[in-house]
Amino acid sequence: MRAFVTGGTGLLGSNLVRQLLQEGHAVTVLARSQQKAAQVFAGLDVAIVTGDLADIAAFAPHLAGHDTVFHTAAYFREYYQPGDHWPTLKAFNIDATMALLRAAEAYGVRRVVHTSSSGTLGKANPATEATPPDELVFSNLYFRSKLEADQAIDAFLAHGTPLEVVRVLPGWMFGPGDSAPTSAGQIILSLLNRELPVIMPGYGNVTDARDVADGMIRAALHAPNGARYLLANPQLFSFAEIFREVEALSGVATPRIQAPRWFAYAYGWVSETYGRLTGRPVLATLAGVETLIDPHPLSSALAVAELGVSFRPLRDTLHDTIAWFRATRPDLLRTPDRAAA
Repeated sequence: MRAFVTGGTGLLGSNLVRQLLQEGHAVTVLARSQQKAAQVFAGLDVAIVTGDLADIAAFAPHLAGHDTVFHTAAYFREYYQPGDHWPTLKAFNIDATMALLRAAEAYGVRRVVHTSSSGTLGKANPATEATPPDELVFSNLYFRSKLEADQAIDAFLAHGTPLEVVRVLPGWMFGPGDSAPTSAGQIILSLLNRELPVIMPGYGNVTDARDVADGMIRAALHAPNGARYLLANPQLFSFAEIFREVEALSGVATPRIQAPRWFAYAYGWVSETYGRLTGRPVLATLAGVETLIDPHPLSSALAVAELGVSFRPLRDTLHDTIAWFRATRPDLLRTPDRAAA
């Protein structure tokens, strides 16, 4: 396979690139920063194309000669900060996605594997690929942008095209390579830096980004055109369970007091207000709290049955994530002794 990866320096994209290389595929990475991509993939046989989803026409000719595009880039991390992000969400997650599909079609790409989101599914026990969206999907503008992108892709495929499109819907991704970091990585860092005073209420399908990457490659090779697959650890974990595992693995004491639900909403409001007033990034917003406050079980049975995917234990994911931060990003840890604990 000759693969073209958007968002290649991100958490999912960087793990996907490494997995593709390990399996012997040729890889081209689209990156906004040539310097950052060169650092992330130092020593690896990766072709780097400098470009941005804001100007797909500028890099589209580089799609020629590739049979598969893995589209992992999205406007995501920035959404969970204060402000009105809908124009940017629409521009990047919907309009740019469709422009990329049209460019891939024009340059003879055979298949696109598009990264959607498990957040496009409403609550069920458990939710599957067939579960319709609910009110939270529409109120969370990131989820809404991914849902509308999926709908646009459906319309694109319905009109007939030689381009095949497969979608994956990841769970809440953790893992090594989280250089941004994402909100998941920031939680780990905040625990290592003893910045969280209480255990927040909430749950998540903590899913290793490496398992999602593996599922995407399997989908590229084996999935039927138009298929959609949930790639989420079927086991739900509470924040209390995540905190205890981080403590056991890192040796850093984590909070003992469980905060009530009202505290989570209050914290999200205060944090969001602080971010709006200062312009600084924050750990939580109301949208983030609403996403995680209640259990949202997911079933990846279809991907397990049709693609043979599997999901590693929570402990393995957290162990490797902590080790990666300590080895690669000690600058994000407050004191050297904690980084070496």
